[in-house]
Amino acid sequence: PGIANIVTLFVLYRYDFSTAAWVSLLRVFAGSLLLGHMLSPTFVLSLSGALASLGMLWLAFKLPKAWFGPISLSILAAFAHTTAQLLVVWLWLIPHAGVAYLVPIFALAALVFGVINGWITTKLLSHSQK
Repeated sequence: PGIANIVTLFVLYRYDFSTAAWVSLLRVFAGSLLLGHMLSPTFVLSLSGALASLGMLWLAFKLPKAWFGPISLSILAAFAHTTAQLLVVWLWLIPHAGVAYLVPIFALAALVFGVINGWITTKLLSHSQK
C-alpha cells in the first residue's frame, strides 16, 4: 500500500528533496539487505519503483503549491511507482502482452493508496507544525 512513501513525502515537505531521496533509497537498500533480496527481482522492482516515484516527486514538487499538495503528489508518485514496476515486469520478467491486463487493477490501487497516503501525510504535516 505504499505506507513507506508517507515517510518519504513527510521528509520531502519538512526538509528537502535530497533528504527524501536518501530516505527512500536507504529504505530500499536496507530492506533488501535485511531480507536477503539484494540484486533479486524483488530488489529491482523495489528500486525501479522508488526511482520513478522520486523522479515524479522531483518534477511535481516544482508545480504550484496552491494546486498541488501532498495528496496530489502522493497520487502522482504512486502512479509513477506502479508504472515503473509494471514496465520492469513486462520488459524483463514476463515479456507477455497479458501484463497489460493488470494495468487497470494497479492503477486503481495507485489512486486509492495515493489518496490515503497523501491524506495521512497531510495530517502528519499539520500535526507536526503545531
